[in-house]
Amino acid sequence: MGLVVQKYGGSSVADAEGIKRVAKRIVDAKKNGNQVVVVVSAMGDTTDELIDLAGQVSPIPAGREFDMLLTAGERISMALLAMAIKNLGHEAQSFTGSQAGVITDSVHNKARIIDVTPGRIRTALDEGNIAIVAGFQGVSQDKKDITTLGRGGSDTTAVALAAALDAEVCEIYTDVDGVFTADPRVVKKARKIDWISFEDMLELAASGSKVLLHRCVEYARRYNIPIHVRSSFSGLRGTWVSNEPQGDQKVEHAIISGVAHDVSEAKITVVGVPDKPGEAAAIFRTIANAEINIDMVVQNVSAASTGLTDISFTLPKAEGRKAIDALERNRGSIGFESLRYDDQIAKISLVGAGMKTNPGVTAGFFEALSDAGVNIELISTSEIRISVVTRADDVIEAVRAVHTAFGLDSDSDEAVVYGGTGR
Repeated sequence: MGLVVQKYGGSSVADAEGIKRVAKRIVDAKKNGNQVVVVVSAMGDTTDELIDLAGQVSPIPAGREFDMLLTAGERISMALLAMAIKNLGHEAQSFTGSQAGVITDSVHNKARIIDVTPGRIRTALDEGNIAIVAGFQGVSQDKKDITTLGRGGSDTTAVALAAALDAEVCEIYTDVDGVFTADPRVVKKARKIDWISFEDMLELAASGSKVLLHRCVEYARRYNIPIHVRSSFSGLRGTWVSNEPQGDQKVEHAIISGVAHDVSEAKITVVGVPDKPGEAAAIFRTIANAEINIDMVVQNVSAASTGLTDISFTLPKAEGRKAIDALERNRGSIGFESLRYDDQIAKISLVGAGMKTNPGVTAGFFEALSDAGVNIELISTSEIRISVVTRADDVIEAVRAVHTAFGLDSDSDEAVVYGGTGR
């Protein structure tokens, strides 16, 4: 008997019919001889609705109470799903993140998992039950407060439980049939990928691909947990994410794995920074102390006449105001002249392990953008990724142009997004 962890996103359990459809799939997995642990997200747009409600009550909700509120969505889903499974004649027990043993640090709204102690889950499985776990949440190690894991938290919960329980696979069910060469909502001819390495998937996730989040993939790579991304709306085989192809899969390693884009970032330019040792460190220490993650960084050449330079970096839009405030508070010690903020940008990334041994990929990427009339503002590269920042208005045309230029368009039917969100 194998142990399988399944995760269902909000679009899969958006209503009662969806919950019943998911319950049948879970029961089928149980009938196939598996022990089954299920991680579930909040129904549909429940989390967004709770965030809006909190904003109506308080402009800046306290982190502890905000987490307590947001975790209600997953608790509703897990209880309803357990009821639906029992209605099909199988026993199921639901557990909150804390009951499931998901231990986190004390950072509210974006906590990180420290440990997983799934004793109660093990007991439920040994008794022949299906275990349903509320995703996106845990309990802090020191204060025992309820915490949430931030964006993609349910995926991370699922992989963490799979690692702790030594599961054979972590199945991530969503409303698309797998990982595609581009967002199927933007590129209708995007092609489904049968297998992709952890490294390529990490780059796609970090570059804006929404089907899997970076933290989830990093956790899976660390503990070597194969992920199978598939749709809860169809019975089709999805995409395997692992170190090596699974079973009898024979996969040719493509030069390019896919094109990702991200419109959730903003750009800050620190103008008039003295070009001397320690200035960049002071800027980014200020950002780090504000607990803000940054992405791309570019420093201009110093002006010979003034000895000043400009430093630009990208960060999540949601953190923009906090970053500006933190830098302004330290303007005197850093010594810059002014700040510029721009949230009308987009990031486009080309990802593929084959690009490092194939000359011409970089040239082809920039030629495709040029032919589409897309101007580039920032450039960042790694061994298997090239990313650029452009105007947000250009992103859709740019993604389509690059996707076609590298022969990624599918010759078959258009990609399907069953739930309309790509998650």
